[in-house]
Amino acid sequence: MTLSEVSPHQKSNIITLTTDFGLKDSFVGEMKGAILSVNPHVTIVDITHEIAAHAIDEGAFIIGSSTPHFPEGTIHVAVVDPGVGSERRPIIIETERYCFVGPDNGLFSSILSASPSAKVIHITEEKYMLDKESATFQGRDMFAPVAGWLSKGVPPEAFGPVITDYRIIPIPRPVIGKDTLTGEVIYIDRFGNAITNIERDMLKLLGETVEVFFKGRRINLFRFYAQATEGELGCLINSSHHLELFIKEGNAAERFNIKKGEQVVIRKRSP
Repeated sequence: MTLSEVSPHQKSNIITLTTDFGLKDSFVGEMKGAILSVNPHVTIVDITHEIAAHAIDEGAFIIGSSTPHFPEGTIHVAVVDPGVGSERRPIIIETERYCFVGPDNGLFSSILSASPSAKVIHITEEKYMLDKESATFQGRDMFAPVAGWLSKGVPPEAFGPVITDYRIIPIPRPVIGKDTLTGEVIYIDRFGNAITNIERDMLKLLGETVEVFFKGRRINLFRFYAQATEGELGCLINSSHHLELFIKEGNAAERFNIKKGEQVVIRKRSP
């Protein structure tokens, strides 16, 4: 590594981590160690390590909803990688505001769908890796050190060639009818709240007043949790601007057996 390869204006002091590793094992700590071995001055932020094991779609949602809240220039590392060690490629994604590092398996679908001008680089330069033969822990041996070097100002194009055949997995979108909007549950958080793919602005398509239905029952739309009565299944627009089903101080997913993929229907209220 030479000084001429470093672009100071591209340096970043924040790296985030999003994984399905959990916290029982040492995986997260080892990734942090690999980053700090390259750049001991960087700030590492854990977004979450509790993505359901191998749930690429869940990881894509979390990355899409959480990463925009970080300062411009942040480097986001994400590892939900059931295909680790296979032919799937390690990549860097460079958008107008951030860099993302992780596997080319659809994990960055939300980012790529929202950033059509993003540049995607296939990581091939071995000098930026701890172990080019790594078959089971590329989070530590590849993605972490690559993020470290990016944070020191190495430009993304130094890590390998640009590719255009990256993978995007289908992201469920609500079906919009004349007087209805049909979405589905895409994520259940630790409180048992069921988050749907229906976004705040979509409700406006049906007018000022709407009705929400789940499993054939009408549920009330609130502004905040405390407005609901105890044990009542309600819904609101949450902090990520998605329609969310909840129980006041309870677990809606357990109480009403809510599963990912179940439909939520919004109807225009009749006069």
